[in-house]
Amino acid sequence: MKFFNTAGPVNPADHYYVPHRFNEPEIRQLIAQKKYFILHAPRQSGKTTGLLQLVKMFNGEGQYKALYVNFEPAQSARSKVIEGMSTILKALKIAIFNTFGAEDAGYQFLIKDEHTQRITGNSLNEFFSYWAQNSTKPIILFIDEIDSLVGDTLISVLRQLRAGYADRPTNFPQSLCLIGVRDVRDYRIYSDEQQAIVLGGSAFNIKAKSLTLPAFTPTQVKELYKQHTDETGQKFTDEAIDYAFEQTQGQPWLVNALAYEACFEMVTDHSQTITKEILEQAKETLIKRQDT
Repeated sequence: MKFFNTAGPVNPADHYYVPHRFNEPEIRQLIAQKKYFILHAPRQSGKTTGLLQLVKMFNGEGQYKALYVNFEPAQSARSKVIEGMSTILKALKIAIFNTFGAEDAGYQFLIKDEHTQRITGNSLNEFFSYWAQNSTKPIILFIDEIDSLVGDTLISVLRQLRAGYADRPTNFPQSLCLIGVRDVRDYRIYSDEQQAIVLGGSAFNIKAKSLTLPAFTPTQVKELYKQHTDETGQKFTDEAIDYAFEQTQGQPWLVNALAYEACFEMVTDHSQTITKEILEQAKETLIKRQDT
């Protein structure tokens, strides 16, 4: 049985979900024009879920080689650039293997000791250059949690991406999306090396556009809750659905958490209709637990 997801990315096989929340024509245009762009939105808003769907879609179409990778493991390196580059390359190795398999040229590059044991402050640029040159298709990257990186490691990543930008698409990824909670222009990064603040907009001044991910609309909330009705037979009153949107303003995690509490904790008899009063009780429970 599917359920309302409140932890991590949505898996459509297990969870109710709202598909196609991104402006796909706009993203396709940015990629076709070889642009580098930003996607920023609050946590628990569905960024990762949507990105994984986009990557699957692009790879299924066959025109591009699309990769999703999360750079958050390198957060602990802080301003230790070499340590950060090593962790990032390991994350890329795992992501490439999981997406394209062991025969991919990028994976083959990253398993060689000569490339993993002599890390420099330019190793990320060198890897992306090699991968693009040896890929059978243009590469598009979706780099998540970019703003989890700290200090000189973040500065180094941004500058290496900027340095390779002019070489795309033959010698560097054709298009790239940096994903985080904030726009790169808002980054104020302290550099231990320079003993100064570096602005993200300066370190990454090749950004073509900043995109955001909107909250659910009232119609999308209704459609999400209808998936539960179709799955279990349990209905929501119109008043309950209106109340859910009013209280959450369509914030995806809140919409799901409210319904999960009501349908899978409070009223497990799915022959019973979910009313506004039940959602009011569910809201109070979430507040008391301080769930986030």
